[in-house]
Amino acid sequence: MTTLPRGPIRPARTARPLRAAVAHATLALAALLSPVLAAQAAEFRSADIHPDDYPTVLAVRHMADLVKERSNGKMTIRVFSGGKLGSENDSIEQVKLGALTMARVSSAAMHNICPNTRVPSLPFLFRSVDHLHKVLDGDIGAQLLKACEGAGFVGLAWYDSGSRSMYTRNKPIKTLADAQGLKIRVQQSDLSVAMVEAMGANATPMAMGEVYTSLKTGLVDAAENNFPSYESAHHYEVARYYELTEHSMTPEILIFSKRQWDKLSPDDQKILRDAASESVPYMRKLWTERETKSRAIVEKAGAQIIEVDKASFQAAMKPVYERFVTTPEMKDLVQRILAVQ
Repeated sequence: MTTLPRGPIRPARTARPLRAAVAHATLALAALLSPVLAAQAAEFRSADIHPDDYPTVLAVRHMADLVKERSNGKMTIRVFSGGKLGSENDSIEQVKLGALTMARVSSAAMHNICPNTRVPSLPFLFRSVDHLHKVLDGDIGAQLLKACEGAGFVGLAWYDSGSRSMYTRNKPIKTLADAQGLKIRVQQSDLSVAMVEAMGANATPMAMGEVYTSLKTGLVDAAENNFPSYESAHHYEVARYYELTEHSMTPEILIFSKRQWDKLSPDDQKILRDAASESVPYMRKLWTERETKSRAIVEKAGAQIIEVDKASFQAAMKPVYERFVTTPEMKDLVQRILAVQ
């Protein structure tokens, strides 16, 4: 009969060195994995109110592909389209707080945050799309992007938003006199409000998501936007007259949270800046295609495209410039923009 030993069974002498070896290996593995885990955690969230197939959304996704490739997967960008994260104003606030990394917004939404962004939104400032691109791609565009850093934002790139024009429910606008007394939806911007008031109309600021119902119910008589927005938001269904006032070429701006930006290495910052810059020509190509397509869609659906007496609208804008071009820097920017050939 086998006699069992009394007292606790002691592990073999080799167990303690083995445990130490396992612990050491675990720590070594954790050290190896920590950069990988950190890379997986570097997912940047970006917001846009436009739908999935909109040029600005596709452009940021193109930027995301470049960033992922050039960072070897260390940085990724997840794009939330269709206003899933709220309005443009909501996105701006979240980016400032660092709760959201990036957003594509109209620069009009930044007017009260960085006043210099009012300059490219001034009515009838740009002679053509080519003039706009020359300004934004040069030193003036870079200066305007940098203007938002003190407010907590890093400006990465300018995107197009086309020419904004009026569209109305009940009657076409052909001259300035036709706009008198109309209730016109504008972006939530003091400059946009002043522009419409200078036309003798009543400005009604509201979020983009509220415009369709407001036009349909008659809460507003008109709105103003570009062809792709007019089409994608289905505003042509409830406002059949599209008047080619082409009063504004307010650009879109891609903003990044400065709180998050300052935590990145210079190399990572360069990857993001370069990818954002390279997404611009991609966006412009898509924009031109989309603008042509959107105009064809709304015309086929019965929208009437109206030529207007543009000079009568331009003549009414002097008070807007006097009110909003208020600093020597802003006045200099306007003069330099006008001088670009």
